[in-house]
Amino acid sequence: MRISTVIICAAVIGGMLALAGCGHKLVAHNGESTVAVYPDEDTFTKLVDLKKQGGVGGMIGGLGEGLTAKQVDNNTPVRIIRSDDKGSQVEVLDGAFKGLNGFVPQDNVH
Repeated sequence: MRISTVIICAAVIGGMLALAGCGHKLVAHNGESTVAVYPDEDTFTKLVDLKKQGGVGGMIGGLGEGLTAKQVDNNTPVRIIRSDDKGSQVEVLDGAFKGLNGFVPQDNVH
């Protein structure tokens, strides 16, 4: 009986540690209260390139961001699906956009 109690306790502790390891959140910068979550990395890259062009291209990039990206609240918990040097593909775990999958720039995930 004592061995089964130890096994159950170990399993519970292991489960709690696994959940604690998933503690990623979205981080807004420069006084913003939301973080843009893009549909995918390619969309993010194209919009950033348009914004860098300035002028009409910059306006189109800003408009495109408003139409394609979802604005998710700061400190919303997310699960990282995959990551690279530009950012992370995430799943939103809570809030109004719970279940949303999308791309977030690297500096917006902690």
